[in-house]
Amino acid sequence: MTRKVLLAFVFCFSLPLIPANAQDVNTVATGAPGCGNPEANFSVDTVKGAHPSQPDAGKALVYIIENDSNFNSVPKPTTRDGLDGKWVGATHGNSYLYFLVDPGVHHLCASWQKAVLIGKGRRTAAAHFTANAGGVYYFEVKNEFFESSSSEVIDVTLAPIDSDEGQILVSSFSLSNSSEKK
Repeated sequence: MTRKVLLAFVFCFSLPLIPANAQDVNTVATGAPGCGNPEANFSVDTVKGAHPSQPDAGKALVYIIENDSNFNSVPKPTTRDGLDGKWVGATHGNSYLYFLVDPGVHHLCASWQKAVLIGKGRRTAAAHFTANAGGVYYFEVKNEFFESSSSEVIDVTLAPIDSDEGQILVSSFSLSNSSEKK
């Protein structure tokens, strides 16, 4: 672990706990239509698990895969995943979740539930797609942390990925089981 990363880690945990969305201009409050309640927090467990390969009749199947391979620091973020203005769950580390949707246009959101690092960058990302009955859709959330020559940069992106790549990631990552904290 580099000295800068270690100092950032120590600094983050010596501060009072302030929700990231109170400090982050790129949060749910900016109006991303897929995001849920900005105050929601999830606990996440991951397990190696079975998952469906085909959707139920008349539905589409959506996978959201959190890829932290380029997040070169600890702790890793917990990412809340939203659909059409409601959280459907959360992922942590290299993990995924899946859910069924009706055909039509849908809005997705990926947002850190709290800051894990101080730095410049986005902590919320959004995308939309049109689901067709019988379709299977894979979206990748990439959480990244890296040091540039002048600063430390954090970023989260949410983008559709090829189904072959999605199947590879799902088979190598863990299934996320999350529940909203009350």
